[in-house]
Amino acid sequence: MAQATGKVWAGRVISALVGLLFLFSAAMKVKGGPEMDQGMAHLGLPMSMVKPLAVLETVCAVIYLIPQTTVLGAVLLAGYVGGTICTAWRVGDPFIIQIVLGLLVWLGVWLREPRLLDLLPLRRTEAR
Repeated sequence: MAQATGKVWAGRVISALVGLLFLFSAAMKVKGGPEMDQGMAHLGLPMSMVKPLAVLETVCAVIYLIPQTTVLGAVLLAGYVGGTICTAWRVGDPFIIQIVLGLLVWLGVWLREPRLLDLLPLRRTEAR
């Protein structure tokens, strides 16, 4: 039981850190500034997208952080991260951080939600 509890708490901590990271990113978008202007120009995105992206990111993160809706939040954040990967790839930027972030979104849920083990099991080979 202690191992299962440790797994659940590890998942909670990972999920909380990931959720806070998305909320921080959204807050930086709302704050704006010259770095945001430069970043959006580099990505070829109009500044008019910053606030809607901040709202989208906030909503997805909040849905992810609510235990009853965490799986839906993980699906939404995976889509959001997929968009960031595509955007980074399009402009030639590295996107390993986005991949790791997407994996952490699901790792946090997988560790604390036992029902996902039935949907996304780790396969073990049986000894014969």
